[in-house]
Amino acid sequence: MDAADLIRDARGRAGLTIRQLALRAGTSHSAIAAYESGAKVPGGPTLERILRSCGFGLRAELEPLAPFEDRRARGRELIDVLDLAEQFPARHGVHISARFS
Repeated sequence: MDAADLIRDARGRAGLTIRQLALRAGTSHSAIAAYESGAKVPGGPTLERILRSCGFGLRAELEPLAPFEDRRARGRELIDVLDLAEQFPARHGVHISARFS
């Protein structure tokens, strides 16, 4: 969810108009409209002030991305795959042209 979505959602849940939110947050209604449309992106303190003006706080959490979730488990998985690959016979000396003739 980006800043525009957060502001729109908070304002809607608070039942405020753009002008009411702007008055509470100490900014202009055109700034709120620009933030909600995504034309402008508020800085962290500004976003927090706007959300607090709607009666909401802002909480951020770090979420691991898939490749970095558990490197040890992924390493073990790679080792398992390589071990499995070693169990298959290798085909050395077979050329592509020989297989299709």
